[in-house]
Amino acid sequence: MAANDREPFVFECAGACPCCDRDVSFRARYDWFRDHLLCSSCGSIPRERALMLTLKRWYPDWPTLAIHESSPGYRGASVRLARDCARYTGTHFAPGVPPGAPVPGTAWTCQDLERQTFPDASFDLVITQDVFEHVLDPASAFREIARTLRPGGAHVFTTPLVNKHKPSQVWASRADDGSVVHHHEPEYHGNPIDKKGSLVTMHWGYDIAEHVHAACGLSTTLVHIDDLSHGVRAEYIEVCVTRKPA
Repeated sequence: MAANDREPFVFECAGACPCCDRDVSFRARYDWFRDHLLCSSCGSIPRERALMLTLKRWYPDWPTLAIHESSPGYRGASVRLARDCARYTGTHFAPGVPPGAPVPGTAWTCQDLERQTFPDASFDLVITQDVFEHVLDPASAFREIARTLRPGGAHVFTTPLVNKHKPSQVWASRADDGSVVHHHEPEYHGNPIDKKGSLVTMHWGYDIAEHVHAACGLSTTLVHIDDLSHGVRAEYIEVCVTRKPA
């Protein structure tokens, strides 16, 4: 339903939230549903609900699996995964914190996706939510995730595919001396553990599957869900599933 002229755009519908498994209302105060179509119970947003739907459909036994989530948040899918998966490991990259050490003030440990300290074949599933648009060397991160996956495992992730049918673009990269090179005007997104935000390094397109395959040899399926009954409707809503052969 639309609000009057004095109020922001408003949309509301009833449905079942895949993150909290409750009958809820999905409400948006603004028309950018990707960030603003919120679950009235757990506060999840559409991409989180799309990820949970994909996880439940593809890996219904996920609560029994060993899961690594890199860069979890404080709501929705991350809360559900940490609560219901007995073998859940949550990590964040925190500059100055030794790899594998606790991140101060959080329940997470420090890991750099590009250079992880986990042994080979540690996890059944790796989850990342809107992380890979911020990784300076995504090829290394894709390789590391493939290395840490067990045979038959998968990397289930979201990242905004803003370029859609156009080729992916590098927005920022790392120079040989470790400094950051900006190829376009710098962009930043929110970061749950850093008020300064996270630098955008990639504008991905649907060719992300080709980039993953070039990096680690694994195949990726793009899952698109449009399902208001579960609160899934927004731009850049695709869920990527990269599978390691059994």
